[in-house]
Amino acid sequence: MARRIERSPAGEALYQVLVETAAVFFRMRALGKSQGLVTAWGGGLWGFLRSLELHGPATVPQLARMRPVARQRIQHLADEAAEAGLIEYLDNPAHKRSKLLALTPAGEAAFAEMDARLAETAERLTEGIGEKDLRTTLKVLKRLREKFGEA
Repeated sequence: MARRIERSPAGEALYQVLVETAAVFFRMRALGKSQGLVTAWGGGLWGFLRSLELHGPATVPQLARMRPVARQRIQHLADEAAEAGLIEYLDNPAHKRSKLLALTPAGEAAFAEMDARLAETAERLTEGIGEKDLRTTLKVLKRLREKFGEA
């Protein structure tokens, strides 16, 4: 017999938020693929480049911890981005074998273009949703991300 959990009203609401978040994620990924923000195999190219744009040069393990995803996933993204000329590997004064990844000028331009496409999409999607609701959603999602980090 399947186990049933008695849910509080807040627990049920959060359960529904998690279900909807997953559904939104898959739609975002499909849209991201169509806009070149996500690689064909599902890697988040925009997020990868954004991390380097925001934080500057970083190693594969550092980027994996920031995201948080497997180091191998970041390495795969890095190899593809390097092959496309979007990033370069730099010597790391703090570690002989772990190279730093840095955006190239082409990578900076590609990120700016991707970010502009995402911003345009965000503008289109705001129709019928008030700023107050969006700010509340952002606040709740940030708190949930923190709680998942604690779990």
